[in-house]
Amino acid sequence: MEVENQLSNPTKPNFQPLKAHEISSGQVQFRKVPVPPHRYTPLKKSWMEIYTPIYDQMKIDIRMNLKARKVELKTRPDTPDISNLQKCADFVHAFMLGFDVCDAVSLLRLDELYVESFEIKDVKTLRGEHLSRAIGRLSGKGGKTKFAIENSTKTRIVIADSKIHILGSFANIEIARDSLCSLILGSPAAKVYSKLRAVTARLAERF
Repeated sequence: MEVENQLSNPTKPNFQPLKAHEISSGQVQFRKVPVPPHRYTPLKKSWMEIYTPIYDQMKIDIRMNLKARKVELKTRPDTPDISNLQKCADFVHAFMLGFDVCDAVSLLRLDELYVESFEIKDVKTLRGEHLSRAIGRLSGKGGKTKFAIENSTKTRIVIADSKIHILGSFANIEIARDSLCSLILGSPAAKVYSKLRAVTARLAERF
């Protein structure tokens, strides 16, 4: 009778979660993030702001390889989760793209954030003055248009020459990208604003 009870109500095994180095058979996992020449000085200035959360909170070793001009990351025996390594690599990469440390650090804290990049020529082939005017439309006077899109879609946008980088959740990136594409194609800012208000109102209702 006792045996029957044990079979009908088996106790669940309680296994401890594997450490990062145990998952990879004791091998150290590496990531390398290249440093573009124009981000070298900002990296030196913000090094401690980048180093502290990666080393102390994520338990990942980080160093700057001056010869190779790359930031090198590796797991430690006390790294709690193997995914921390990729999160840290994404965080450093976001900083290299031009995002502020305070914005990029959200990639370490939240799982559902991404960075998406595209170029103006992916939307429309523009050259010379036409390209300059499109970049101007994206930013707006004093960055007004860019800030309006960022605030209404809860994203962060970096416009680096003809490259555009967007940091946010999947749904919000899509809305921000659609607005930026409309501006590239020549839509006036007022029309983009009104469409944004309608889309963000629908999003607010859904959530």
